[in-house]
Amino acid sequence: MKVLFCGLGSIGQRHLRNLRTLYGEKVEILAWRQRGGGPVLNEDMTICPGAELEKTYGLRTFTDLELALSEKPDVAFITNPNSFHLTTALAAARAGCHLFIEKPVADSLEGLDELACVVDHLRLVTFVAYQFRFHPGLRRVKALLDSGRLGRIVAAHIVNGEYLPDWHPWEDYRMTHPARRELGGGCLRIQTHELDYAQWLFGMPRRVYAVGGHLSRLELNVEDSVSLLLHCERDNRAVPVQIHLDYLQRPPQRICEVIGDSGRVRFDYYRQVVEFWELDARTHEVVQFEKFERNEMFLAEQRHFWACIQGTEKPLVDLTEGIRSLKIALAASASMECGRSIEVV
Repeated sequence: MKVLFCGLGSIGQRHLRNLRTLYGEKVEILAWRQRGGGPVLNEDMTICPGAELEKTYGLRTFTDLELALSEKPDVAFITNPNSFHLTTALAAARAGCHLFIEKPVADSLEGLDELACVVDHLRLVTFVAYQFRFHPGLRRVKALLDSGRLGRIVAAHIVNGEYLPDWHPWEDYRMTHPARRELGGGCLRIQTHELDYAQWLFGMPRRVYAVGGHLSRLELNVEDSVSLLLHCERDNRAVPVQIHLDYLQRPPQRICEVIGDSGRVRFDYYRQVVEFWELDARTHEVVQFEKFERNEMFLAEQRHFWACIQGTEKPLVDLTEGIRSLKIALAASASMECGRSIEVV
């Protein structure tokens, strides 16, 4: 198997490390890098002084994408900045590569129909990397929803707040793609896991209303704080789903709370706990994931991706599913601009 990595920043290197962990030297690694350079990163996001990417990971690098694709890779990992996802994925798909696309699938809808046609015509596996769907805590929330133990769902509250300058301590946050509009940055295109799993849990919203923007003193040209209200429906009844995203919280906060008329469930990512309160029984169940490590989600999604290529599984987040969360983000962005709720189409 020959694999091409398109971008080797922090997330690209994480996927590459995991690929080596799972399959060792059985996989030949190529890399297309527009900028070159950049540090080699450890699992804990610290820099390996003096290390070189080629020697560390045993790979060959290319500065020209067509030249890299002429090597006929079987798979392409699309791990460059968001604004380049679509053009890179299209080139790789036309070359016959199965696609592992870092979230979000793109920074606009333009051109995604063409990508879908190429993928369908060549029967390529496409997976969009929303690894939180593999977290046992969120899977517990999903199971409780599907079991009916929460009763009728009346509301949900989701938060993801992290301080942007803490994300990559080795580089100036102002130069990173989350902080730059031209690279597809901003809360709505970076912190999209919450948009993905919200529609996974509650279905696509009919409408979105959002308030936010560049509200802090961080030096960037994108929104750094957004609150969304999604009008979802479940069993032909309206369900309000509130989502708050920001680049500003230290310590970080990441929670998902769902309220029903028979119970309430709360997932706290940083405490690694799911709590369920059942109304009539007056019980309080606690499931703690004390030994869970963040990288387990990334390993799980890679195993799933390779199983999809082998034909033993179907993509949990395929191209169509990946486009759905992008549509929510774009509707929220439009709502911020016009001050009205926007229909999600």
